Amino acid sequence: MKKWIITGVTAVAAIILLAGSLFIVREGEYKVVFKFGEAVRIHSNPGIKLKVPFIETVSSLPKYQKISDTPESTIITRDKKPIKVDNYTVWRINDPQAFLRSLRTVSAAESRIGDAVYNAVRRKLSEIDYGSIISENSSRGDLNDEVTKEVSDIVQRQGYGVEVIDVRIKRTDLPEENKQSVYNRMISDRRSIAAGYLSEGDEESRKITSNADRQAQELIAQAEADSKKIIAEGEQEAARIYNEAYGKDAEFYKLYRTLESYVTTFQGEPVIMLPVNSPYTEILLGK
Repeated sequence: MKKWIITGVTAVAAIILLAGSLFIVREGEYKVVFKFGEAVRIHSNPGIKLKVPFIETVSSLPKYQKISDTPESTIITRDKKPIKVDNYTVWRINDPQAFLRSLRTVSAAESRIGDAVYNAVRRKLSEIDYGSIISENSSRGDLNDEVTKEVSDIVQRQGYGVEVIDVRIKRTDLPEENKQSVYNRMISDRRSIAAGYLSEGDEESRKITSNADRQAQELIAQAEADSKKIIAEGEQEAARIYNEAYGKDAEFYKLYRTLESYVTTFQGEPVIMLPVNSPYTEILLGK
C-alpha cells in the first residue's frame, strides 16, 4: 500500500513538473523566457517549447501590427490658429531583444511612439496655414507620409526594436471658442474668391463675344465681296455668250431685241403714236 502511495505521489509530481516545463508559442506572438528577471530566450516560431520549472517564467509580446491612438492635442498652425489634432499610429515589434532592452512593455512603447508622433505633427502643422490643412486640395496625404518617415527614423535611431508603419491624422478641428470667427472669415474669403471668378468670367465672356462678332462681320463682308465678284463674273460670262450667239446673225439679233422692246413698251396697254413708215412700226405691223 505504501508503495502505491509513493508511486502516485511521484506521478503527480512528474505531471506538475512536466506541465510547468511546457509552454505554447502561438502564431502572432513572441514568447520571452525570463530567468531571475532577465530575458534569456525569445521564441518566435509557433509550437510547444520547454523551460525550467519554478526558475524560468514566460511572458508574451505581440508579433502582429498594433494600432495606437494618440490622445487629442492642441497645436498652433503657422497663421496662429489653435487646432485640435487626433491621429493614430500603426506599428509592430520587429526586434524583441532590442525592445526588451529599451522599452520592455507595450505601454512604454506606445508612450514613446506617442511622444514622437506629437512632436512631429506639431512641427509639421506649425509650418502650414489652417486653411491649407482643411481645404479640398490639402496636402494632408503628403503630411502623413512625412510624419511617418520622421517618426520611423526617430524610433530606429533610438533602437527601440519597433517599426512604425504608418501615422495618419484622423481629424483636425478648431476649439469651440474659435470656430465661429474662423468660419465667418472663411465665408468672407470664399465670397471674395467667388466674386473674383465671376468678374473674370464676365470679362472672358465679353472677350469671346467681341471676338465672335468681329469674326462674323469679317465672314459676312468676305461673303458679300465673294458674292459680288461671282455675280460680276457671271454677268460678264453671260454677255460674252450673248455677244457670241448674236454675232452669228446680226439681223436676227436686231429683230429679237426689237421684239423684246415691244414687251416693255406695251405693258399696261398704253396709247403710242408712231409713224406708219418707221421700221419699228413696220415690224409691229408685219410688213
